[in-house]
Amino acid sequence: MDFNFTDDQQELQKWARSFAKEKFSEKAYTWVKNGKVPWENAKILAAHGLMGMTLPEEDGGQGLPLIDAIIVMEEIAKVCPNTADMFQVGNFGAIRQLSAYGSKELKQRILPSILSGEKLISVAMSEPNAGSAVTDLSTRARIEGDKVIINGTKVFNTHGPHNSYYVVWVRFGEGVKTSGAILVERDSPGFIVGKTETHMSGEEHCALYFEDCEVPIGNILVPEDGFRRLFTMFNIERMGNTARSLALAQAAFDMAVEHAKERQQFGRPLAEFQGIQWKVAEMKMKLDAGRLLLYRAATNADKGAPSPLESSMAKAYINTTAFEVANEAVQIFGGYGYSTDYPLEYIFRRVRGWMIAGGTPEMMKNKIAEDVFGMRFSQRKK
Repeated sequence: MDFNFTDDQQELQKWARSFAKEKFSEKAYTWVKNGKVPWENAKILAAHGLMGMTLPEEDGGQGLPLIDAIIVMEEIAKVCPNTADMFQVGNFGAIRQLSAYGSKELKQRILPSILSGEKLISVAMSEPNAGSAVTDLSTRARIEGDKVIINGTKVFNTHGPHNSYYVVWVRFGEGVKTSGAILVERDSPGFIVGKTETHMSGEEHCALYFEDCEVPIGNILVPEDGFRRLFTMFNIERMGNTARSLALAQAAFDMAVEHAKERQQFGRPLAEFQGIQWKVAEMKMKLDAGRLLLYRAATNADKGAPSPLESSMAKAYINTTAFEVANEAVQIFGGYGYSTDYPLEYIFRRVRGWMIAGGTPEMMKNKIAEDVFGMRFSQRKK
């Protein structure tokens, strides 16, 4: 398959690169250090039509192919990772589940504030005892008249302390087939946002508590057989994770190459040492291979969702590659790479988190193996 961009896509990439540098470079890598969410940048993205690129036009989006959003994501993430997080919210994350499964009335009420960059939304799926084993959800929901009552706990929610909306994965009964999802608004009765905590990357998260939490029945997105339907859209979220992981690895690589050209040891640039040359060559090969996997998954998806196999291959490979490339970039920089005064140490910490978020490489490899063998391998005790 030809992964060369069309003329329009090449122009989009060129524009996005210039746009990101002009608008976001000045404050890049300062948001986490200052404990702030880049709201102003979310509004800039919205003002330039970059929130909702992948959403249908009837939902306020542009209806563009997934690969176009990947192109823009890469250029933004290479300049400012935290602004890329805002782009993720408007194109790849929980917003896609709301767009795909929400009622017309619910979407008309909720989507505009997200697409304008004023409010955030995330998926609430992980629980204290249900991470990779997401089918073990213990959060329960029951319908009472015109309301839904929710009880349970969620953890590790992206932008958890700052979100206005949460797509909460639940069970309406005991069996896996009763799984579904509900949109919960922050001011819902019985909904409690836990204390703010931080990951090693500095990103904030919190636990979410549902204690007879009441939401309107119209907020149900998926009433049953949820995992099959929800994971279809969740593969799009994984593409956002994967694209940011690749972009930060590329940024680390570019920094390392420039440093190797300029830094002198023993009277010679680092670039003249074969040990550095081999590191850089391997980093380049891995980045290019990962990019091809990502572009294949996104291109084949067109305006829909990528296949589980192709998204799993792209995420597993790129997550691992990004960590390896960032690690080597830190090594090439030496003490400067380890210093918090430079962005490499943040990139190193950030890409490590994406090896956990959205499905670990180990879980992705399980999916790949199932496809190879044409068999389903349960991880449960027999």
